[in-house]
Amino acid sequence: MRYWLIKSEPDVFSFDDLQRAPQQTTCWDSVRNTGARNFLRDGMKRGDRCFYYHSNADPSAIVGICEVVREGYPDHTAFDSTHPYFDADSDPATPTWYMVDVKAVQSLPRPVTLPAIKADPALAEMALIKVGRLSVVPVTAAEWQHLCALGGV
Repeated sequence: MRYWLIKSEPDVFSFDDLQRAPQQTTCWDSVRNTGARNFLRDGMKRGDRCFYYHSNADPSAIVGICEVVREGYPDHTAFDSTHPYFDADSDPATPTWYMVDVKAVQSLPRPVTLPAIKADPALAEMALIKVGRLSVVPVTAAEWQHLCALGGV
């Protein structure tokens, strides 16, 4: 099993929204960064666990845990000319953009804030800090365990 952190702005799609979704599951779509796309397409596997991170929040924080329930497949939003993330250069025969499906596992009893993560020496090398702009980043097993403890899991 691998571990990940996925980001969403809470006013766009919050962890509460995921928990209210049918079967507490949604597709993780509209990612338009090649590094994050590669994680979605090639790295994330069924059963992998993800921290659900609220970005651009006050404060930004890890608020929940979800699980990958469907591995990477073409992101349909790239082909929809009415969608804000439409990509005219994307071809269904050779898709550029991918998504996975995730299912809510649990909320963290104590959200782990970005300031707390940045202040923790055990998390100094975390991709969230080092490669902050990606909407999907890997998390090491040691980081996962440490963050779960911080979050009360």
